[in-house]
Amino acid sequence: MSKPRVAVVFGGRNSEHAVSLMGAGSVLEVIDRSKYEVIPIGIAQDGRWVLAASDQQFAIEDGKLPVVDTSGAELALPSGEAALVAYEQGSIPVELGSVDVVFPVMHGPFAEDGTIQGLLEMAGVRYVGSGVLASAVGMDKGYMKTILASAGLPIGRYVVVRERDWRLDRDRVVKEVEELGWPVFVKPARAGSSQGISKAHDLASLEAAIEVAQAHDPKILVEAAIVGREIECAVLESLGDEPPAASVPGEVLVEGGQEFFDFEAKYYPDQMSLAVPADIPADKTEELRAMAVRAFEALGCEGLSRVDFFYTPDGRLILNEINTMPGFTSLSVAPQLWAATGLSYAQLVERLIQLALSRRAGLR
Repeated sequence: MSKPRVAVVFGGRNSEHAVSLMGAGSVLEVIDRSKYEVIPIGIAQDGRWVLAASDQQFAIEDGKLPVVDTSGAELALPSGEAALVAYEQGSIPVELGSVDVVFPVMHGPFAEDGTIQGLLEMAGVRYVGSGVLASAVGMDKGYMKTILASAGLPIGRYVVVRERDWRLDRDRVVKEVEELGWPVFVKPARAGSSQGISKAHDLASLEAAIEVAQAHDPKILVEAAIVGREIECAVLESLGDEPPAASVPGEVLVEGGQEFFDFEAKYYPDQMSLAVPADIPADKTEELRAMAVRAFEALGCEGLSRVDFFYTPDGRLILNEINTMPGFTSLSVAPQLWAATGLSYAQLVERLIQLALSRRAGLR
């Protein structure tokens, strides 16, 4: 019998392009080639799909972020057909055969936000991770918080700033932000990996921070600063009819001198560490894990998610956000949390592929 074909897709048209490649490199290292036929596919920054080059760079080298090498054959995934077609300039298109499951190790807009999930559903291809709606809601932090609050989960105070409001009704927006109290955190509503995030201490720095965030997304989220420790928990869908499972929680410790957990702290060496398990009371650990599963189910997530909390000095847990396709290198937070819970990185990759293969294509 032929082995299932797994297409590992990475890259994309957004600021998290390099983060995606780093995760895909880790997946490609551990995926079981004796069990699966693997096709590495890059999505270039201009949107082209290509077969990955044999010497594709996946890691940060000499401070240089990786990008998709576009020297490979261009690919297409025709709608309604779970088959890849390769195009070489001056040659007849060649069908590469069907794909059993796609592993989209992708983050941010035009990737993690339901767009690639919708494309794959139109093509009739199974894929790893959450579906269209959960991916879209999880990507848009404003709508995400609305859903989490409606599920009775505690969240921080925030203001959504749309481009038109900032341009035409700035005084009202500023008043709403000032009611949050200074400082505030300003971030793109639909970006991740701490891209475009700034801490604003007054009106002047708020205006500068919104300009930085708008370089990534015209829709902005301004959040009240929360004093507390950053505690994270990963949630994994179970095979069969068991409820989702939560990992042991871990505390993020920023060690590079940054004021908050920014892109450099997340992805450059020796900038952060993860204390696992987090040093919080046992009852709070169980409360946090239960809240993480509630958040996962409130959005209708599938596969894997990471849920981020603040643990305040007075012992409250505040849910910050959920990430439906978290950073996925072997050293990223979610895989580390599962490793500490007893599931190795290779086992986690295998579980996600098996979950996708067991799921029917189309509505579910």
